[in-house]
Amino acid sequence: MSARHIEAESRKASPPAEDRVHPVGRWYPEVSVGGFTHVDATVAFYARINSLLQPSSVVLDVGCGRGAAMDDPVPWRRDLQMLKGKCARVIGADVDPGAADNPWIDEFHLIDRSRLQLPDASVDLCFADAVVEHLEDVDTFFAECSRVLRPGGHLLVRTPNTWNYATVATRLIPNRFHTRVLAHVQPSRKEEDVFPTVYRCNTARRLRRQLERHGLDAVVVPFESEPAYLSFSRSLYALGVLHQRYAPLLFRRTLMAFGRKR
Repeated sequence: MSARHIEAESRKASPPAEDRVHPVGRWYPEVSVGGFTHVDATVAFYARINSLLQPSSVVLDVGCGRGAAMDDPVPWRRDLQMLKGKCARVIGADVDPGAADNPWIDEFHLIDRSRLQLPDASVDLCFADAVVEHLEDVDTFFAECSRVLRPGGHLLVRTPNTWNYATVATRLIPNRFHTRVLAHVQPSRKEEDVFPTVYRCNTARRLRRQLERHGLDAVVVPFESEPAYLSFSRSLYALGVLHQRYAPLLFRRTLMAFGRKR
């Protein structure tokens, strides 16, 4: 189950920000101003991406998907994720041919046998949002991202932390049952958007090791956002808030890894 889709679906299921009955309004009252909390992981990740953009930048979205961010009900957060028009070119790459219809990219390349169909040193900024947890061959992924980056270019990754309770729960459910479980938790989630998870590189240590191994200076930041996926239960949501506020770094839900090519 993809963290990227979990967050998108939970937002669609949430009532308007002004509805104080909903737990997000009780625990994060700032959501009434702009529609997002001060611990929104999507805002944090894409703000970092936007900070690196230049008008001449060539950007690669690895695992671009079909453009799920279009359904984000918060306009400012949706605009943060829209990179097309802010730089010279946005390239999308995915193993799913259907991702070619993503309206947020300028061109599409199908990933063939884990290889990116792009020349060496052709990209200024590469990012992968909720992708690493699905990869069997993590080493090739980081090698390919490094290969297509120009010297001084950046790779940014967001992925679930294997030690977080939400990831532990996901790992306990066999992949063949993920669609069935999501039908109850996220009924609007499409079956074709559910992908197997393997969590081969979902600790801060492993991410840092991969980045450095492939010639990138590495920074890995654990991050804990609001527990949007627990919105169906007020009591569970309250426990999730406690975890968000007091969880040690080791157990935080999300890992954001930033690498700069030497």
